[in-house]
Amino acid sequence: MDALNQRLAQSAVTACEACFGAEITPEQIQLQQTRKEFDGDRTVVVFPLTRHSKSSPEATGTALGEWLVANDELVAAYQVVKGFLNLTIVPAYWTEQLLQIHTLDAYGIQAKGSKSKVMVEYSSPNTNKPLHLGHLRNNFLGYSVSRILEAAGHEVIKVQIINDRGIHICKSMVAWQKFGNGETPDSSGLKGDKLVGKYYVAFDRAFKEEVAELVAGGMAEDEAKKQAPILLEAQAMLHRWEQGEAEVVELWSTMNNWVYDGFGKTYTEMGVDFDQLYYESNTYLLGKDQVAAGLESGVFFKKDDGSIWIDLSDEGLDEKLLLRKDGTAVYMTQDIGTAILRYSDFPGLERQVYTVGNEQEYHFKVLFTILKKLGVDGAEKNHHLSYGMVELPEGKMKSREGTVVDADDLLEEMAGTARDMATELGKIDDLSETEKDTLFKQVGYGALKYFLLKVSPSKSMMFDPKASVDFIGNTAPFIQFNYVRAASMLAKCADAGHNTDISTIDEAVWDADELRLIQQALMWPATVELAAAHYDPSLVANHAYDLTKAFSRWYQDHPVLGEENASVRDARIALTQCVAHQIKTAMGLLGIEMPKRM
Repeated sequence: MDALNQRLAQSAVTACEACFGAEITPEQIQLQQTRKEFDGDRTVVVFPLTRHSKSSPEATGTALGEWLVANDELVAAYQVVKGFLNLTIVPAYWTEQLLQIHTLDAYGIQAKGSKSKVMVEYSSPNTNKPLHLGHLRNNFLGYSVSRILEAAGHEVIKVQIINDRGIHICKSMVAWQKFGNGETPDSSGLKGDKLVGKYYVAFDRAFKEEVAELVAGGMAEDEAKKQAPILLEAQAMLHRWEQGEAEVVELWSTMNNWVYDGFGKTYTEMGVDFDQLYYESNTYLLGKDQVAAGLESGVFFKKDDGSIWIDLSDEGLDEKLLLRKDGTAVYMTQDIGTAILRYSDFPGLERQVYTVGNEQEYHFKVLFTILKKLGVDGAEKNHHLSYGMVELPEGKMKSREGTVVDADDLLEEMAGTARDMATELGKIDDLSETEKDTLFKQVGYGALKYFLLKVSPSKSMMFDPKASVDFIGNTAPFIQFNYVRAASMLAKCADAGHNTDISTIDEAVWDADELRLIQQALMWPATVELAAAHYDPSLVANHAYDLTKAFSRWYQDHPVLGEENASVRDARIALTQCVAHQIKTAMGLLGIEMPKRM
């Protein structure tokens, strides 16, 4: 309940006592935003109060309305519509609230570190392929949630764990040895991650050919997939890497460094960063000690074959393997060790947020339950930021078959689409090439980020590049265009010498549309808090859109620069300043830059 609703609820409690002799609590007062077709700003639902008044809803609402107008300086007027009491708040209140938005640059933004320390993990790619469309949603989501949590007052540590070991890495290594002829990023002109990804695809192609040959020779397909020579080579290479064989480790390090360099360039274009990097090659054995301790304390148990498990059936889960019978670790073991390491690396860490697709929901339920059973403080506060997959009209992407939408290519395509649209409109001919490139990326990348973030994370989505760059509807370009229009108008007002000091405005100038626009802007602090609580950037995105849409409609019927009444003009300038600043702040939490020109 916001401050205004709290104030009105308390007044309504006093009114009920004065009018009906009823003793109730503020929690029993139902308040909501007044519907647009009626006069008023807030509405009291009267029906529950009739048992105290012993009167009809209309009579109850009238009695309360008269008392509130007479005794509460915030209430200017009332209207009773059946069982609803619509209250009109005095204009001075909205002016005061607008002043807060205008003078507090951090309106709705809490001081960093005023709340707990939170870690957000995102990206976490494999080093056998470049980043793709699915990684874009993951990165934009994790980065935006980090920004939102920070805006809500949390100290945030942004991390990723790089999956730099395993059979998938060895597949690229074997294929490069067999088919690469010493090719490097420098010699090929390819980014390192794309070069390594090229050989991952080459491995899959060779693997399928070998399987087909074995099947043609009479071997069953399932057996052929196990006995394909190139797969056996990759498995042997993984074993040699785990044994620390120098030649294999050197090749592994070289190819991974190619990938890291490529990832770094893509992250720069995406506008995301990290405070700490973890590498699976350094952490995959950490959990074994935790498993040994858990076995000794009775949290885990050993089966006859020597494998170690945990029984989570009492928690509605299942038995989970932690160490194989040969003593090798599984992914769960690694995640246990990494999670505990992070608590050690960052003392005071309250919780960890894992940005991972929804196919891993069961995995994280098990992980958090195990951490709790091991006695890890705060384990129950850890959160899996589960998100739905991004699909294409032609179906799901497959990395090993080379049918993914490459992140670099998509970013370039989005900037190119923005370039084509801007060139067609012909409004940027006076910009330098550098300024144009910056603009095209701000619009194209912004369109992509907004399209992927405006949908609740839990929902899967179909990506439509053309729809994302539309200047009409719930898109970043629509928001950016209106922001640029507002900023341009404000600059012209300043050049004309018009007053921009909000402290001099007269609250009597506000009309109903302006009051609604102010009230829309005042929802910002609650939006930030709710988005942080639910790890949901779509709430911020849609607040930015709703505010922009309301501003766009208001702007059509409320001239600013050409308004002759100085008091009205000054008030509209102040309102535009507040709205423009809030739109920019909201979009910034989504990682979206606002252009100076469009």
